[in-house]
Parts: sequence; structure tokens; C-alpha cells
Amino acid sequence: MSDTPIIVMGRIGVDLYPQEVNTHLKDVSGFTKTIGGSAANVSVAIARHGHPTALVSRTGNDQFGEFLVEQLARYGIENRYVTPVVGMQSTLTFCEMFPPDNFPFYTYRNPTAADMFLSVEDVPLELVASTPLFWATATGLAREPSRAAHYAAWEARNRQGFTVLDLDYRPTFWDSEEEARAEIPPALEHVNIAVGNLDECEIAVGERDPQRAADALLDRGMDLAVVKQGPLGVLAKTREETLEVRPIPVDVVNGLGAGDAFGGALVHGLVSGWPLAKTLAYANAAGAIVATRFECSAAMPTTDEVRELVESIA
Repeated sequence: MSDTPIIVMGRIGVDLYPQEVNTHLKDVSGFTKTIGGSAANVSVAIARHGHPTALVSRTGNDQFGEFLVEQLARYGIENRYVTPVVGMQSTLTFCEMFPPDNFPFYTYRNPTAADMFLSVEDVPLELVASTPLFWATATGLAREPSRAAHYAAWEARNRQGFTVLDLDYRPTFWDSEEEARAEIPPALEHVNIAVGNLDECEIAVGERDPQRAADALLDRGMDLAVVKQGPLGVLAKTREETLEVRPIPVDVVNGLGAGDAFGGALVHGLVSGWPLAKTLAYANAAGAIVATRFECSAAMPTTDEVRELVESIA
């Protein structure tokens, strides 16, 4: 295992989970507080598999920001590249839980967020260039200076090693869908692995059919395209190999965070040199485990926990 940390770049915020399920926010009596934001959750998921990991992001200049930086350290994640933005508040996301398939969330970004103030100067470009795997999210392209910071990171990396783009399209983070359709596709020229669901693939390459979406991503230079199909499972495709896995049946407690757990296990398999079939099986199982748990970042499984589930269904 490399001593150089895996670098994850993107949003971080505070997730507030209701103490009651099947209850709307106005009737909830209290909340629990954890790290949130897709990039932050993925960094926790990677660290849970034993890899040195660093997050590059920004928080508000407030006590919530202090909480986030402290929690990153608690999970063993390098936090020196997470800095506060003077005059900004940290992002808060309130969730509702209506299992098995309805988990609305409400993100307060006022209307932008501290992570959108990430600048080129905030990015450890030499580390990005040398890390075995660099993970970024398309959300970071929604605003400047974050957009320029992402391109600077990709230019420093020059599409080397594992360079992953989580397509991660969240409509409320963009001024319009048209802007997302204009800004996300050019980013594909700088990465070699893309991960996204059908909606995100449509934004990135104009295709909703899983096979056509995967082929379109490969045509844009991906070495690996991962297309999430919800209840139909996951399709992974390279130029030599096509694999599909079905979801693992579980009693869902909270569907939020399962995709980030999938991402963390995907990273673990890639940097460990595993065959694609094993990597996909572990990623699928990691997502299933988190879906059975109450929170997101705090719920990320260890490799041993994922292995136990994989072996139990083999």
C-alpha cells in the first residue's frame, strides 16, 4: 500500500439526521450531526479500507467548520487541505427518512457554498500529480473559482494513474441544467474513470441507456465506465470487459450514502490491483451495508465487513 495519500477533492458539510423516521422535518424533535457531502463521505469510506487519504475542500468560518475538520482527523483523514472561508457559513443538509426508498434532503448553501471558493492556490498540485488515485466530483464545476481549481488539478495530473470523476449531478447546485450540460462533458477529457447514475450519464454524454452511456464514456477516453442503474444494479465496462451486478437485497434504513460507500470500495479495489469482478462485488456490497445503517459517513464499512457480506452471498 502506497504511503502517498489518495486525494479526494470536493464538497464537505454537516449532515443532520432526524432522530425519528417516517417523520417530516417540521415534526422532528432532534437531529444527530455527522460529516456529509459526497467527497467527504468518499474520503471516509476510503480511509475505512485502510488507505492514507486526504480531502481538499473548504468549510465555513464557523464552529460547524471546526467540527468538520476535527471529525476528518478522527477518521484518520489528512485535513490540512480543508480551510475556512472568511464570511461564509458551512453547508448544512437536513435529511428525512421514509424507508425503504424515500430519503429527501434539503441543503442550505446560501445560495453558494464554501467549497465553491476552493482556488488553485488551495490545491496541493504536486500531491495530486503523485497520488495513486485522484477522485473529484462534477459538483465542483458548478462555480468559480472551484472550476478552475479542478482543471488545475487535472492538468497537474495529466490523466495519469487512476483519475476518477464522480459525475455527481445535483440540480440545486447549478444555475441551470443547460450550464451543467455545458460544463461537465469537457471534464471527461481530463479523467480516465467515470462513475455515475443514469441521470448523471445523460447530463455528461447525452445517453440514458446503460450500455450506450458506458460506450459513450469509453469513447470519451475512459478506461473504466461505471453506470449505476438503481434497482437494476451496476454496469461496469472497459474496452475488454463488461460486467453487471445485481443489487444485494437488504432491509433499507437509509439510502443516502450507499453510493459513497460504493465509491470507497471501488477505490480500494482499483488501488489494490484487484480484478474488476472482485472490485465491483465489494463496491456493491459496501453500498448495501451502508443502506442498512442510520447515517452516511459514520456508517462506512471496513474491508472485513464487506468481505463477510461478499463471502456470505457467494
